[in-house]
Amino acid sequence: MMFVDQVKLSVQGGTGGNGAVAYRRELKVERGGPFGGNGGKGGSIIFVGDEGLSTLLDLRYSRLIKGNNGENGRNKGMYGACAKNTYVRVPIGTTIYDDDKNIVIGDITKKGDQVIVALGGRGGRGNMAFASNSNKCPDFCEKGEPGEERNLRVELRVLADCGLVGFPSVGKSTIISAVSAARPKIASYHFTTLVPNLGMVRVNDGRSFVMADLPGIIENAHNGAGLGLQFLRHIERCRVIVHVIDMSGSEGRDPYNDYLTINQELKEYKMNLINRPQIVVANKMDLPEAKENLERFKKLTNVEVIPISAYTKENLDVLLYKIADLLAVTKEFSLYEDDEKDMVVNYTYEPEEAFFTIEKMNSDEWDVTGDKLHKLFLMTDWTSDMSINRFIRQLRSHGLDDALRDKGCKNGDTIHIYDWDFEFFD
Repeated sequence: MMFVDQVKLSVQGGTGGNGAVAYRRELKVERGGPFGGNGGKGGSIIFVGDEGLSTLLDLRYSRLIKGNNGENGRNKGMYGACAKNTYVRVPIGTTIYDDDKNIVIGDITKKGDQVIVALGGRGGRGNMAFASNSNKCPDFCEKGEPGEERNLRVELRVLADCGLVGFPSVGKSTIISAVSAARPKIASYHFTTLVPNLGMVRVNDGRSFVMADLPGIIENAHNGAGLGLQFLRHIERCRVIVHVIDMSGSEGRDPYNDYLTINQELKEYKMNLINRPQIVVANKMDLPEAKENLERFKKLTNVEVIPISAYTKENLDVLLYKIADLLAVTKEFSLYEDDEKDMVVNYTYEPEEAFFTIEKMNSDEWDVTGDKLHKLFLMTDWTSDMSINRFIRQLRSHGLDDALRDKGCKNGDTIHIYDWDFEFFD
């Protein structure tokens, strides 16, 4: 199966059902009055965590996900049925962003977690809802509200307790295949591992944890070199980092320089990865020059090193006990930077978004737009004179007439409001 860990798509909640225009006509019921019911609510788009998925492949070809529309209102005051929500299954570890605003909408970390990514619109009101003392028999209704629209960026970060990091071909895949049932592709060339591999590891004393074999990181990975940037994000959820080094130098690299380079990449990447608990592992100790390089490495770094051979399985138990002990005392890390988490928010008054904006097109034409105005426009029944008059009254109540006069609009000028044109009377 192809591994996909980042996708962009659009979602649109369902439109609410239209209200109904109807009247009560029953025997021996005089002046029955309005009897049109409200429309049903549109369906929302909801992402749900599913343990059975491990990739965002299903979303890759879903450029637009639309919710179900609500049912229209009916006669006899009957409401239209609300639409069913649309549930989209995503892997555990999925983070959903609003791509336009670059903000996190939600984070799915366990089975059954739900995140509403696009709300369905409310149903339009029928003429029964508009009855009042001053208007006892309205002959108009309201159309359903459009559903919420969003452009999403969906990212998957594998859920693992510890992650194996290091240069390509240092033996990460061999380690995870030796201590778990995971069977990644193993070969003697760079970037053999092209996707993160997860394995459940069980220690002899009964403890267990999830280990991730992350594709090789190289110098300048945080800037996009190699495959590093693509997969560095998967380390973000790991509580413990297992830094694997080819101590034999079989690839022609210096173990000490490898150690410094990888740590620099972790430092340059966000999430303060360098501050997380790290276990340094000297692999390939069965090869020549490994012991000599290890002694030199210890003198230069003064860090604790666990020497192993993933090929012969030498000392792997010691490594697993060390990982389990460290996981027992390490809490989960936030997915946000420290400066984001500790940011002080000053609450100040912010003016409400303007209901409309006015733009002069030429000497006698004006264009009026606005998000709130557009929603009101879409919910207006343009086949009813009373509904159109209500739309105009609402614009006047928001100060459109005065605003046009202030801009220099004259008697007889044409006002464009989306698909309709009005003549201005002063």
